[in-house]
Amino acid sequence: MSKIAATFGLDKALEQLGLKEINSGTSTGSNNFGSGELIESYSPVDGSLIGKVKSTTKDDYEKVLNTATNAFLDWRSVPAPQRGEMVRQFGERLRELKEPLGKLVSYEMGKSYQEGLGEVQEMIDICDFAVGLSRQLHGLTMHSERPGHRMYEQYHPLGVVGIISAFNFPVAVWAWNTALAWISGDVCVWKPSEKTPLCGVACQNIIAYVLKQNNLPEGISCLINGDYKVGELMTNDKRVPLISATGSIRMGKIVAQAVAARLGKSLLELGGNNAIIVTPDADIKMTVIGAVFGAVGTAGQRCTSTRRLIIHESVYGNVKNAVVDAYKQLRIGNPLDENNHVGPLIDTDAAKIYTDALEKAKEEGGSVLVEGGVLSGDGYESGCYVKPAIVEADNSFNIVQEETFAPILYLLKYSGEVENAIAQQNGVVQGLSSAIMTNNLREAERFLSASGSDCGIANVNIGTSGAEIGGAFGGEKETGGGRESGSDAWKIYMRRQTNTINYTTELPLAQGIKFDL
Repeated sequence: MSKIAATFGLDKALEQLGLKEINSGTSTGSNNFGSGELIESYSPVDGSLIGKVKSTTKDDYEKVLNTATNAFLDWRSVPAPQRGEMVRQFGERLRELKEPLGKLVSYEMGKSYQEGLGEVQEMIDICDFAVGLSRQLHGLTMHSERPGHRMYEQYHPLGVVGIISAFNFPVAVWAWNTALAWISGDVCVWKPSEKTPLCGVACQNIIAYVLKQNNLPEGISCLINGDYKVGELMTNDKRVPLISATGSIRMGKIVAQAVAARLGKSLLELGGNNAIIVTPDADIKMTVIGAVFGAVGTAGQRCTSTRRLIIHESVYGNVKNAVVDAYKQLRIGNPLDENNHVGPLIDTDAAKIYTDALEKAKEEGGSVLVEGGVLSGDGYESGCYVKPAIVEADNSFNIVQEETFAPILYLLKYSGEVENAIAQQNGVVQGLSSAIMTNNLREAERFLSASGSDCGIANVNIGTSGAEIGGAFGGEKETGGGRESGSDAWKIYMRRQTNTINYTTELPLAQGIKFDL
C-alpha cells in the first residue's frame, strides 16, 4: 500500500469492499469465474499497483452466461415491486459503503474524492428512482374497432442484458443500467473497463451480499473482466438481447454492427464534443463557474465535459480574461486531497493523446492562452498529471472536431445573432450535451427549439457537465442515440407486447374482413 493510499485509509476501504486479498490475484467477486491472465490495476494518482484480477476466458464466459440465463427464468416471474425491494436494499447497502467505494473510485480512476462520492450518490439516486418505477411499469389500454374486444399493451422482461462500461464513470453507469434492468425483470452481465477492474469487483461484492441476504440467484448480477475481446463474446452472443455500451464512437460503431448483424438491440452512449454558448446577455460569473468545472472536472474525462466555449464577439475579451484568471487558481494534485481541483488522467497513454492534441491545435493555427503540459516531480510521479489548457481556435480545425478526453478548452468566437452560435455548436458529429448562458428569454427559447441545439441534452444557465437521475441521459448523431437513467428509459430493457381479448361468442376480423366457413 502506497503512502498516499495509507494516508487516506485505502486499506480499510478495500477491506470494507471485500477486496482485502485482491493483491494476490484472486478474484473475489461472486460470479467472477476468471481463470485467464491477470489484469493489474495501477492508480493514476501515484502509479502504485492496487491489485490484480483474473480475466475471463471463453470457458469462463460460458459458465457466466449459463448462470445468468438460469437466474432469469426465476427472476422474470418475481413481481416487479418485489424486484424493487431488492434494488432498495442495494441502495441502502451503497449508502453504508459510500465512503469506501468513493475512495476506491477516486484512487483507481483518478477523479477527485468529492466526485467519487458524487458518483456513488448517483448509484443511490438511480436505486431510489428504480424502486418507485417498479410499481409503474405501465402499458396503455386502447379501444378496439371490434365490438366486445379489449386491446392493451404490456411490457415483459427482455432476458440477459450485457453492459460494457468505460473507465471515467467506473460504477455509476453500471448502476444506471442494472437498477432499471433489474426492476424490469432482467439479469445483467457486466464487463467493466479493464482500466478500473477493482471498482467492478467491489460493486459485484456489494450486490452479491444483497442477493445472498434475500436468497436470490447470484446470476441476477454477473461480472466478466478483460479487454475488448471479452466484450466481443457478449456483442456476438444471441443469448444477450440487449447490449448497453458506453465508450468511444469508434467502439460504438463496432458494437452496433455486431449486434445489428444478429438483430439484437443496442443502447449506445458514445462521445461528446460539448459546447457552451455565451451571449451578450450572459451572467459572466455563472459562465466562468460552469465553463471551468465543465472543462476541468474529472480532468476533462467526462463524456459531458465542456470542450468548446462559443463566445459573442462583444463579450469575448471579458469572458476570455475571466476564464484565464480562473485557471490560474486551479490546484492540480492528489484527488483524494479535497484542496485540489484537478486530478490525473487515467494513464500515460491518455497524457500522450493530450499533448498530441495540443500540438495539432497549434499546427492548425490555434493560439495558446493557457499553456498545457505533463507535470513531473514530487507528487506527479505517475506521469498522468497534466495542466488544463486553453486554446483560441476555429470550429473548422480538425482537432476541434474531435473529442479529446483531456482538459483542453477551445475558445471560439461568433458574431451576429444566436443562430450563428448554434450553427457552430451543431457543426460537429457528436450530439451529447450543450448549454447556453443568457438572460435573454428569446435566445434561450431559440436554443431549445426544434431549430436550436441538436444535442440530447440542452441546458440554459448551467454547464454541459452533470446530469440528474430524473431525466433521460444520452445524445444524438454519433453519440449513438441511446437513453439511460430517468424518464421512460426503462422501456429499452423490456419487450413490448400488444394483447387483444375477445369476450364475445363471435369472431369478427379486423378491418371488416369477411371469412365465412
